[in-house]
Amino acid sequence: MEHLLRSVKIEINDKIYVKDPESSDLGKRIIEKSILMISEMGFESFTFKKLGTKIGSNESSIYRYFENKHKLLLYLTSWYWGWLEYQLVFTTNSIADTKRKLEKAIEIVTKTTVEDSSFSHINEVLLSSIVINEYSKSYLTKEVDVENKEGYFVIYKRLVTRLSAMIREVNADYKYPNSLASTILEGSLHQHFLKDHFSSLTDCHKDVDPTRYFLHLVSTILK
Repeated sequence: MEHLLRSVKIEINDKIYVKDPESSDLGKRIIEKSILMISEMGFESFTFKKLGTKIGSNESSIYRYFENKHKLLLYLTSWYWGWLEYQLVFTTNSIADTKRKLEKAIEIVTKTTVEDSSFSHINEVLLSSIVINEYSKSYLTKEVDVENKEGYFVIYKRLVTRLSAMIREVNADYKYPNSLASTILEGSLHQHFLKDHFSSLTDCHKDVDPTRYFLHLVSTILK
């Protein structure tokens, strides 16, 4: 899979950016350093002015790639969901057993992230922490309906659809496949967040990770 991913370009809705950051060295540095900075200081404290200082470029040069930092967050989170989607498709494509296929998909979307050397300018571990801590800020806005119509969340929705289809393959009579699929994705982020910040509110910890919890949850529901 690593060899395949080296030739993959994660396709992001071109309405999210002004200029494709993958098209230049400066764009890639913007992505690389923004991940490092948002992970370190949080999205609220992050600014294009600080990013410009970090990359040794004018703040105005960043605006040639992204209209604002909200669009940058949409780009980063979309890239993460696209990266997970490619892993899911490549890994589960050859699995014939529907139950095992769903289990593998759940493992992929709920596991603790490890760095992927296929994308040298993106630290997937730090990006995962950004998604866990900041993803809700990309859609809990007044503009969410407009942005949804523009297709800003299409990769995330496609990932939910793939999981939902696998759930139906395991149990065609289950009435809530979309709800369960979206619960797995959103719930995984929440359980990782609780594990790191509110450990008394979750049973997930060093020896019981969110993957084990969601495998148990889904197997119990669908049996």
